[in-house]
Amino acid sequence: MRRKTEVLTALFFFVIVTSLFPLGIGPEPALLRKIAPGVLWVGALLATMLGLQRMFAADHADGTLEQMVLSPSPLGLLVSGKNLAHWLVSGLPLVILAPLLGIQFDLSAGELGVLMLSLLLGTPVLSLVGSIGAALTLGVRGGGVLLSLLVLPLYVPALIFGAGAVQAYNSGLGAAGHLSLLAALLVMALFFAPWATTAALRIALE
Repeated sequence: MRRKTEVLTALFFFVIVTSLFPLGIGPEPALLRKIAPGVLWVGALLATMLGLQRMFAADHADGTLEQMVLSPSPLGLLVSGKNLAHWLVSGLPLVILAPLLGIQFDLSAGELGVLMLSLLLGTPVLSLVGSIGAALTLGVRGGGVLLSLLVLPLYVPALIFGAGAVQAYNSGLGAAGHLSLLAALLVMALFFAPWATTAALRIALE
């Protein structure tokens, strides 16, 4: 929260990117409803990535990261706290904004609810998986590009199931299956991501 401009940049990026599609495609409601889940999810994914590179960069630059490693508190617990902080300032605001932006795509109240629930389950996955990439590219020149190459393929399942939940609800098939898979991804990320991030941080500091 000390870097409020970075938080606001991600939010404005999300709003601008998702708002350009209705302006560029036109006001046809059926087409807007069809593309809305993918557009909103891709916008949230890219907005989340804006702050990933700086998740550990400041702590690495001022020596805080070394103190975290030497701390009696488990490093995995501290990494989980960093992940939670990243999600609270970059993921949760997107979840809150998404229904407001979904209105311009002519989404119904039920579709907006499914969209919000899918983002609520999916955006923590983006932060957790992104922390692994942020740790692996810590201190690397051109790390932003490398981070994108590492993380984007791992984001594909969350993107497919998140956008697919709204599309399945819209087609009458029900969103429970997609949301269950998103929840499973979240559980796996909560279990494995802090451990993998911790290992990557120790390698980066050696």
